[in-house]
Amino acid sequence: MKQIKIAMVCAAAFTSSLALPSLVSLIPGVTVASAYANEQKTKRVPALREKVYSQLARAQKLADDGDSQAGLAALDSIKERASSMNSYEIAMMYNFYGFIYYNENDLPKAITAFEKVISEEAIPESLLLSTTFSLAQLAMANGDYNKTIAFLEQWDSINTKPRTDAYYVLKSQAYYQLKDYEKGIANINQAITQADEQGKLPKENWLVLQRAMYYSLNQPAQVVTVLERMVKLYNKPEYWVQLGGMYGETGQEKQQLAILESAYQQGFLTSKAHLRQLSQVYLFNGLAYKAADVMDKAITAGVVEPSAKNYAFIAEAMIQAREDEKSLPYFAKAAEQVAHGKYEQRLAEVYINLEKYEEAADAARAALDKGGLEFESNVYVALGMAQYNLQNFDASILAFEQAEKHKKSQRLAEQWIKYVKREKIHAQTLRTALL
Repeated sequence: MKQIKIAMVCAAAFTSSLALPSLVSLIPGVTVASAYANEQKTKRVPALREKVYSQLARAQKLADDGDSQAGLAALDSIKERASSMNSYEIAMMYNFYGFIYYNENDLPKAITAFEKVISEEAIPESLLLSTTFSLAQLAMANGDYNKTIAFLEQWDSINTKPRTDAYYVLKSQAYYQLKDYEKGIANINQAITQADEQGKLPKENWLVLQRAMYYSLNQPAQVVTVLERMVKLYNKPEYWVQLGGMYGETGQEKQQLAILESAYQQGFLTSKAHLRQLSQVYLFNGLAYKAADVMDKAITAGVVEPSAKNYAFIAEAMIQAREDEKSLPYFAKAAEQVAHGKYEQRLAEVYINLEKYEEAADAARAALDKGGLEFESNVYVALGMAQYNLQNFDASILAFEQAEKHKKSQRLAEQWIKYVKREKIHAQTLRTALL
């Protein structure tokens, strides 16, 4: 059986969860009051003078009150006197430009403003670090992945503390978008390892990214490992389904059956595709009755359409489960929906097995009337057998003579013709003897 696969949507799996942080976290020190009160002296940084502070505070209040244009106009008036301002004051001015542009969702202008912040040399190291990292986040949100990596490397060159998981995750996201999966997986693995070592649970979107990366690297065994962890930690229906698909892809049919059956019992399999897949997995693993039952319930629930194909699937599964009698109504429903006689043919064959010869003969004739059969000779064989068992020897011989014309059934038909003729003579002799 061809392995059942589930297409994994990786390209947008984690980017959809990527959201810019709030302005407070994205642009540290953005409030004028905090900048004024907590100027860092780790290196020689000029003071933020009261006059400039009050002007920046006014611009901030206008923006906070919802009048961004007035805030920008206030900053423009400050900018006109930039020649009299020191580096720290200029940096704070551009910091607020960036803040307002960000709030207006004008990322290119926000990035330009924050780049001017870090171009000033005499600013606190904390502002330099936080703004550089924020620039990497903004570049990512703006779809400039090479610039994202460049800002992260610039941040790393001035950072003296241990790298944060945010650094590794953001870098991995950028590499993923650039299709550099080797570098991407190295970074996301580092973030997850770091969290594990600290006794923390990795964030869900980190594992989504890790899974997507391994899938892109064509490493299905690693994808399975990640999905097993996602199922354990987050217990979401889509992860159960994806894990079942990957078990099938890696040839672990028993695990696939177990995970999908468990997902079904928990009510996680609700779509047409998922229920069909479970039915097929049941059938492949020799659980034909369960395969039929799942499909039947899906049709009853209105999830799967009551089509001839689906009714025939149930019927054939019942046959495999040795429930021939139960297959009959499903073959009949399938036959009602199609112009060809293939399902009447199957009905005839099942009726023969059930020794219901009148019904078998009727179904065989109906199949021949509708036509469109792949193996017409099989219908004549079924009809011949039915007529023989009904003691209609001449009709039986006639049916087998039609079957004899087909190469596929020629030898079988010849044998039956000889047998029926002998039985006809025997029956006639018996009747004569009884007279």
